[in-house]
Amino acid sequence: MKITVIGCGRWGSLITWYLDSIQNEVTLYGRESSTHMQRFIKECKNDFLELPQSVNLSTDINCIKDAEVIVISVNSQGLQQLMDEIKTLEITNKIFVLCMKGIEITTGRRLSQVANDNLDFSNEVAVWLGPGHVQEFYNGIPNCMVIDSNSETVKKKLVDQFSSELIRFYYGQDLIGNEIGAAAKNVIGIAAGMLDGFGLSTLKGALMSRGTREVARLIKAMGGNELSAYGLCHLGDYEATVFSKLSHNRRFGEAFIRGEEFKDLAEGYYTVRAMLNLGKNYGVELPISTAVYEILYKNKDAKTVLNELFTRSLKNEF
Repeated sequence: MKITVIGCGRWGSLITWYLDSIQNEVTLYGRESSTHMQRFIKECKNDFLELPQSVNLSTDINCIKDAEVIVISVNSQGLQQLMDEIKTLEITNKIFVLCMKGIEITTGRRLSQVANDNLDFSNEVAVWLGPGHVQEFYNGIPNCMVIDSNSETVKKKLVDQFSSELIRFYYGQDLIGNEIGAAAKNVIGIAAGMLDGFGLSTLKGALMSRGTREVARLIKAMGGNELSAYGLCHLGDYEATVFSKLSHNRRFGEAFIRGEEFKDLAEGYYTVRAMLNLGKNYGVELPISTAVYEILYKNKDAKTVLNELFTRSLKNEF
């Protein structure tokens, strides 16, 4: 299968390496101005992995015209800008696979909605979600992930083509729930990092339990299946996001509490704003997301806010 991957950061480069390793013809596209792309062109590697010579590298976005499948791995808030560029190419009859986890802040759109709003009707859109870190996959540590789409044919084609001993894919059954759950787990990851920063890691079990219920309520209100929150997109990704030393969102939360600088992208920082907007629009209370937002954006005292979160009024668990 001919595949073009858009996005030469950590995840985009890992996807490129992985898809090439399972016998696809893969092109990695990155902007000419990208320092990541410049390094790949010069050295075929970054700080995490080395790409084989069989991978094609391109700084011309027209390269997507030759691909059957176009995989996108960029900053979720920059997806609309990318789609504006893709629109000018008048692409038809392609499968677009989104590998990011986020919600557009300004509109509340799920990322598949952003893509579909900008593509010709002949194109199909899928999402690739679930747990796993670049370093672990590159070192041969397997995991399970999920692919979802409104098209059953597309789901089957991608799962059959992309599955291997390294990644076992499941067929997603709820595009709304999978996208919201995947985005929201990054917010829970930041909250977990904040608990680590205060030495309250033992509370992460309660955070996971209540976080899943919170997200399940939102998914249900939006028309999705609340059980999706308990699947690979959300609860299944907690080990990688809430506990792992490799988790950017957890590390960001911990660094924030300790007053340390953190330069890596933590998608949950942006997603929490979108979550609060969705909660308001759909009439769903989101106490964990609200706490994270108040700490990050309202400069409220983190210890006080987190303490209030775990000493809320007594109620039934379910």
